[in-house]
Amino acid sequence: MSEKKRYSDAELEEFREIINSKLALARRDYTSMMKQLRNAEGNDVDDTSPSLKLLEEGSAIQSKEELIQLASRQQKFIQGLEAALVRIENKTYGIDRITGELIPKERLRVVPHATLSVESKNARKH
Repeated sequence: MSEKKRYSDAELEEFREIINSKLALARRDYTSMMKQLRNAEGNDVDDTSPSLKLLEEGSAIQSKEELIQLASRQQKFIQGLEAALVRIENKTYGIDRITGELIPKERLRVVPHATLSVESKNARKH
């Protein structure tokens, strides 16, 4: 019997559902982060003492930078999930881009946008 080279349409449908639910949550979180960033622009401490204002601004800047980093990471995650949906459409989803072998279902259920098996990913690091 030849080794399976792609996931069946039923299996791809299961992954599509997983990805769509993760995508909905990721987009909701991203929208929330962007709202927080926009609101951070308007928070002001004009009526407090200068030294306290400086501390507040320093803390706000650090939080804003962290939020920008988180939002950026979330945006990359969303793009990865969207790309995975394209691979499902093309019936190339779940295929390791280095070895051409199927990525184990367990990995795809946890990291649905993965394009490498754990082995390939580890091999690239070394």
